[in-house]
Amino acid sequence: MGDLPVPRPFLKWAGGKTQLADALLERKPVCFNAYHEPFVGSGAIFFRLYRDGQVRRAILSDINAELIDTYLAIRDHVAEVIRILSEFPHSKEFYYEIRSKDPWELSLPERAARMIYLNKTGYNGLYRVNQRGQFNVPFGRYKSPKYLDRENLLAVSQALQNVEMFCASFDTVVERAEAGDWVYFDPPYVPLSQTASFTSYHANGFGLQDQQRLRDVCITLSQNNVYITVSNSDTAIVRSLYNSPYFSIDEVLANRAINCNGAKRGKITELVITNYPVNRAIQLQLLEQKAPYLVFQQRRSTRASA
Repeated sequence: MGDLPVPRPFLKWAGGKTQLADALLERKPVCFNAYHEPFVGSGAIFFRLYRDGQVRRAILSDINAELIDTYLAIRDHVAEVIRILSEFPHSKEFYYEIRSKDPWELSLPERAARMIYLNKTGYNGLYRVNQRGQFNVPFGRYKSPKYLDRENLLAVSQALQNVEMFCASFDTVVERAEAGDWVYFDPPYVPLSQTASFTSYHANGFGLQDQQRLRDVCITLSQNNVYITVSNSDTAIVRSLYNSPYFSIDEVLANRAINCNGAKRGKITELVITNYPVNRAIQLQLLEQKAPYLVFQQRRSTRASA
């Protein structure tokens, strides 16, 4: 096992953070206890933290049951997942045949293999379901998709061995996160325009009320002395939601990874919201002085001393 490569995300995911990982990790807390990721998706940030040796305990969760089951299958039954994938042919006929299967009638390893296969061979790497919760992405145009990546699946399995995983709504993280933990939220983004709306990740979508609920969860976590980071689109709605004494808003450049119009792919501004100072030197200075660390605590302390 020591010769395994470093683990990488094994799924393509709308809004995946591989491209934004450097900018996010430059802005992470200098030190934290457990790491929580309630919209785990492809797990790009978790795998990066693991590769860099910066995470001791991780709790990953998502409302997508098929996704969490895929993680669990790779953690606990990776050899069986690999065996099943090795028997899958790359063909349009087989794609639609396996897409038509009810995943809940399959075993856990079979369900995971189906998820990986459809993700790697479906159009543009999308995960999309209809109102009945059925996967409905058409066959992709790949000549040789790598849906069987044995070495990476083994490396991922190793990385997940001591990781806790839950199929749960993001707001349940309040029950698990403790003071000194770090929670990274990567929700479905507020669309840049109405036509850019992408709410089919889960059959119930993710609307403005959910974004407001997420903001409220971030306030609760802040009051519990939990570090939070949120990434989202640079829109007036997001800026208004987090225009609060609890948060700081930072701009970063990101690649527009999924857009059906190739001309519209490129660098755009996204927002990274934190409840702590993102500057590493300031963080270290505050820790050394044992000064208030979270943004709202600093502001309260400043007012009190004025």
